[in-house]
Amino acid sequence: MKAIIKTLAVVAVLMAVACTQESQNKIGRSIQNWTGTDGVLEIYAGQQLVRRFINVDKLSTAYGTSDNNPRPYRFGYGYLDANLNMVKDPDERKVYFEFSDYSTSYVFFENPR
Repeated sequence: MKAIIKTLAVVAVLMAVACTQESQNKIGRSIQNWTGTDGVLEIYAGQQLVRRFINVDKLSTAYGTSDNNPRPYRFGYGYLDANLNMVKDPDERKVYFEFSDYSTSYVFFENPR
């Protein structure tokens, strides 16, 4: 039994080493997506905070359907924090959002609470 466990451990290490960096990143993101995060997305107009989304699990890059090239915008789901108090109030609902790389300054971070 111990020999089988050792063999499986060696195989797992070899597979991890053989994976490209991108494959390792995808595995890490899939684990993070499965466990979830408590992200906050803040969108700015100049230096003014204009929108905040809380309880965001991830931001995704859009890809073209036919050419599979990345598009210049991000999207995700989160709660619109309408009063900017960093708390999900009873009247705040989960929404889908998109924002362009060209027109928006944004900060995405894990909620520090």
